[in-house]
Amino acid sequence: MKTSTSIPELQYRHGILATGNRIVPEEVPIAFSYGGSTHAVMMATPADLEDFALGFSLSEGIISGPADILSIEAVMAGDGIDVQVVLADVTAEALTSRRRHMAGPVGCGLCGIESIEQAVRQVPSVEAADFCLTPAQIAEAVKLLGDGQSLNRETRAVHGAGFFVPGQGLVALREDVGRHNALDKLSGAVIRAGYSGRQGAVVVTSRLSVEMVQKTAALKCPILIAVSAPTALAIRTADEAGMTLVGIARGDEFEIFTRPDRIISGVTAHVA
Repeated sequence: MKTSTSIPELQYRHGILATGNRIVPEEVPIAFSYGGSTHAVMMATPADLEDFALGFSLSEGIISGPADILSIEAVMAGDGIDVQVVLADVTAEALTSRRRHMAGPVGCGLCGIESIEQAVRQVPSVEAADFCLTPAQIAEAVKLLGDGQSLNRETRAVHGAGFFVPGQGLVALREDVGRHNALDKLSGAVIRAGYSGRQGAVVVTSRLSVEMVQKTAALKCPILIAVSAPTALAIRTADEAGMTLVGIARGDEFEIFTRPDRIISGVTAHVA
């Protein structure tokens, strides 16, 4: 399926109304099915679906690594796409058992989440990750992400997530109408490219909700950078995981909310 389309519109500028066209992103239902049973349905940009399936499966704790997935196939299903994931036997049995022991969905409104406990689940520690960035590298990562978003240049309507490795730049970038989807797609792309999350930093165009921290921790990435601010729960969760959280990163300015020791050289504390 195409990722964008051109539509007619009316443009009002400088007091003048005129006809024009606007390129807008496509948004379709994407279902993830495991063993023939639908686990979650999201509205997403119909691109990079294998990356999406792998990243979603990892971030939601369905798999522990790519070896747990035997195959991924995207199948058209009416107005949407059913991404059918075949799991290794042990992993499939664990997922079936988890579903069987659920008391029942409580309507948290989070994709793939079936209880309040899962929504605020403990994230894996990234304390052991020996990785640092300079302020200049943070600015470079944010700039590269903005420059590399081809779909957003067309539409001005999608989020981006990138993986920055010092000396290599942005080695992976994914876009989607949903910020969580973009990050899941990125996680899948990073793993499929043979990188470890410990080798770089995740940089995103969105605000830092707790889900963004959870998904980054699942990738075992020690630094998460965003152009917007974090929530209080995101900060607490990042701190518990030992993750460095950088927000409001614009130009050469940013704010550090947790683990500032990973941002080396050139950082001067300001005391009022």
